[in-house]
Amino acid sequence: MDAISNLLSYMDAATLLESFGPWVIAGIAVVVFIESGVLFPFLPGDSLLVTAAILRDQLHVNIWTLLGVGIVAAVLGDQVGYYLGHRFGRRLFKDDARILKTEHLVAAEEFFAKHGPVALVLGRFVPIVRTYIPVAAGTAKMPYKNFVGWNISGAIAWVVSMNLVGVFLGNIPGIADSIEKIMLLIIFLSVLPIIIKYFIERRKAKKLKGSEAEPEAVV
Repeated sequence: MDAISNLLSYMDAATLLESFGPWVIAGIAVVVFIESGVLFPFLPGDSLLVTAAILRDQLHVNIWTLLGVGIVAAVLGDQVGYYLGHRFGRRLFKDDARILKTEHLVAAEEFFAKHGPVALVLGRFVPIVRTYIPVAAGTAKMPYKNFVGWNISGAIAWVVSMNLVGVFLGNIPGIADSIEKIMLLIIFLSVLPIIIKYFIERRKAKKLKGSEAEPEAVV
């Protein structure tokens, strides 16, 4: 149980940043790199980028360093994911695997099929899908020259937006001095897309139900 508790504690962005000590930039780069396509999706990529931007003064790093390191790590992580998908495809995944579950790849493949190349941008903002979408692109044999452009665009959009959210939150008085407030905000931002998606789907379902209930016009 102690090992599990320690592992879960390091899923917390603030704990991770504190554990990195003077190697905080290298630590951020490694986490973003791994979560971006190296087949381990259970790292706090979003919250790490936001929290690092909030605490940048305490961490003694500037926003330009965070942006540069984050973007490069995100691009390289996706490159590895694409290579793994192109080279090994679905052979890496098993139905009963703990991490490389077939269902995760299937979800990424469906997302890729639905949105096309732009999924490499949109998928950056979806946990788990973010890790497997470059693998799905490689498995689907997406032309590499096309992949590179979308990969870079997605990395820039994701890292810049997460860091800007952190800069904005960091300017709110008292936020940077309270880890509890930071984590509450991160949790809220994490579940916000789920809440929005829920209400959009609910609205669509009501419209569909309403159209089905309308009586047919008498000719």
